[in-house]
Amino acid sequence: MPRVAAIDCGTNSIRLLVADTTGTGADTVLTDVHRETRIVRLGKGVDASGVLDPAAIERTRVALADYTAILRGAGAEKIRMVATSATRDAANRNDFFGMVRATLGAEAEVISGDTEARLSFTGAVGDLAPQDGPFVVVDVGGGSTELVVGSRDDTGVTVHAARSVDIGCVRITERCLRDDPPTAEQRAEATELARGILAEAFEHVPVDRASTWVGVAGTVTTLSALAQKLPRYDPAAIHLSRLPMPELHRVADELLGLPREGRLAFPAMHPGRVDVIGGGALIVALLADELAARAGITELVVSEHDILDGIALSVR
Repeated sequence: MPRVAAIDCGTNSIRLLVADTTGTGADTVLTDVHRETRIVRLGKGVDASGVLDPAAIERTRVALADYTAILRGAGAEKIRMVATSATRDAANRNDFFGMVRATLGAEAEVISGDTEARLSFTGAVGDLAPQDGPFVVVDVGGGSTELVVGSRDDTGVTVHAARSVDIGCVRITERCLRDDPPTAEQRAEATELARGILAEAFEHVPVDRASTWVGVAGTVTTLSALAQKLPRYDPAAIHLSRLPMPELHRVADELLGLPREGRLAFPAMHPGRVDVIGGGALIVALLADELAARAGITELVVSEHDILDGIALSVR
């Protein structure tokens, strides 16, 4: 029963999963030993400047140092760390890689958007019934959004099409949603921008063949927590919860209309997400409209398992 460690470093957060693996191939099962998320905002400002802020690299280093101690203390035998949108875009990404090498003692891989999408799909659908597919899995991150259509059966998962586009909760907030709360004009600007960028993904991914929409990552899981009015963030209550489209739109509109203090007042809201959750909610609402129109999908299934689980399952 090998113990593996997976680290996912994105635009907004860095996450760790230490897990035991049982079985092989399509029958591989993960059992969590330690799962943690920290908001470090590595990609803050990178959309405008093209470089990673040294302060952001330092915040990431501090979190990674703690993660390294945790995974070593847990006896992880193999490690895989991937870096996604922020480092793909940064001119000074070698500064980040050098930090990782010195801190973790291993290399970070910059994965392509398509690889990111496929890993997200693998992690997301593991707890879903194969007959509920084909699935469309959506990962709204800080700097990018991944759209994947695929299916699963006893032999494993099959990805039919995947696309990653450069729009996420941090990127759209920094570009368009400058006031708190954003003005109607800023919301319209953000909607036009996101709709145009998402159109590229829908052109390449045939969502009309999908039966079930699965959403992963912090924006989507937070929307579920708020819709359920949870007194705290509860992964067990969020995992595989279902969010009907009218409720999804209600929560998204509420978040976009509240000032920072109002968003922060939700007990299940992570303070590190409060500044960008409105932008993420706007993207999810647009995705809901498109999937309703193109595939007749009327609800969102929320998964706590995502690219982090996909990374762990890929460790050999």
